[in-house]
Amino acid sequence: PTHVTMAKVIEGLKFISQDPTVHATLKIIGAMTLGLAGLGLACPGLQDGHRNWLPEASTAPQKRKWELFSLRYGCFWILAFGIIIGGELFVWFDDVHYMVVCVGLASPLLLQPFVFPSITDDADVVWYERYSVKANTWIAIFSFIGNYWYTHYFYTVLQAYYTMPSWDLNGVPIPLYFATHFYFCFYHVLANMALRKTFSTLAPGIMRNVFVVALVIEISYITAFMESLTISGFPCYGFSDRFLAYTLGSAFYGLYFVVSFPMFLRVDENGAKMSLFTVVVEALASGMAVLILLDAVRVALGQDLVFKLDRPCKSDAALTCEPFTYKTC
Repeated sequence: PTHVTMAKVIEGLKFISQDPTVHATLKIIGAMTLGLAGLGLACPGLQDGHRNWLPEASTAPQKRKWELFSLRYGCFWILAFGIIIGGELFVWFDDVHYMVVCVGLASPLLLQPFVFPSITDDADVVWYERYSVKANTWIAIFSFIGNYWYTHYFYTVLQAYYTMPSWDLNGVPIPLYFATHFYFCFYHVLANMALRKTFSTLAPGIMRNVFVVALVIEISYITAFMESLTISGFPCYGFSDRFLAYTLGSAFYGLYFVVSFPMFLRVDENGAKMSLFTVVVEALASGMAVLILLDAVRVALGQDLVFKLDRPCKSDAALTCEPFTYKTC
């Protein structure tokens, strides 16, 4: 109902304005932004730069149209998730509903290169050379690795948990593998835009390189924090220490994007075509790089890594979230 959704929005805004954990994280982001702004002022600009957010239509029309398609579709799935969480529709969900929603929302992105290639001007391009295929392949590989492997680092280091009813793969709800795909497509297009704007605005040199590194770190941190904040109204996902999860946990999750944002940008950028094989290799390499970073943090914290095939709520019904409490997940 509309009044329930509006009440949730008001409650969320009140939470953001009063919660000390959110305030602490926003202070961190504010400090990072000030530092980034200072670096930007020290960077000389390009005299003849085009200052592009999107790929040039003349050199990369397929990439441009895929990014626009992903942005427009992102508005749709964000609205859908907002209605589901804000309207508390998930209280009626079971394992089938979660699967249908997440697979259904991922399908337009996954099927578009083959069913509707004209959306991205790929109809006359052989399938394995289509940018839409390459982009989906890169994101699908990286997001699968993230769910299959990295989630266990969240379980171990941040004491994260998922307690909704779901079929699992390696202790991770299967719908999340699909949800991550449309989340990451959206994130990486936004990162492409920010990085492309930087490269087309600032003159090459050491200062620009420093600025790009700082920019990647900040947008990675912001992306991680905003995801945690926007799904905080979903009771079936959480952490044992929310302050740690929002502040340091955002940096931990941000390690995904510190690697993936600049690597994903490379695919067919500036008119330089990348083979599908190279796309696969670079996605796998990026996945390994993130795994090393996450494990380095775990080792530095002196924590053992524990892999369990079943989530605790599979055997202890008391751990399942509301409204499924006392039902195994």
